[in-house]
Amino acid sequence: MRDRLAVDDLVTAYAVAVDDGDWPAYRDLFTPDGRADYRSAGGIEGDARRVAAWLAENLARFAVRQHLIVNRQVRFGVLEHDTGDTARVRADYLNPMRLSGAEGRAAPDLECGGRYDFGALRTPDGWRLSEVVVHEKWRRGPGAP
Repeated sequence: MRDRLAVDDLVTAYAVAVDDGDWPAYRDLFTPDGRADYRSAGGIEGDARRVAAWLAENLARFAVRQHLIVNRQVRFGVLEHDTGDTARVRADYLNPMRLSGAEGRAAPDLECGGRYDFGALRTPDGWRLSEVVVHEKWRRGPGAP
């Protein structure tokens, strides 16, 4: 149960770091070789440091960002014949965002939703993300199909 709560906290910390634009915290959530893949949402794939720089540049135009990550399914795996050293989390997300200078508008300027696939690894420093893959399913607002 402790590991499940720790992995859940890791996913929440991910959302908070992105929404707050705390890129050092974002990078610290990953293993040294951790990667993120935002290609389905029009982004990039790469190591956490590179992706954090891309997110910082591309999300700066949004004064408000809010991830709602729900329906979390956590599964623990096996690494080196020891149970519970890895975890996979599938979770749905809703992400409304407001452009800078759009304070008086009634609705978000951009909303998107989809599913995350998180890979996590138990490390000496606690649980860390080894992988984040975004599967955007829909988008409403600028750039929406």
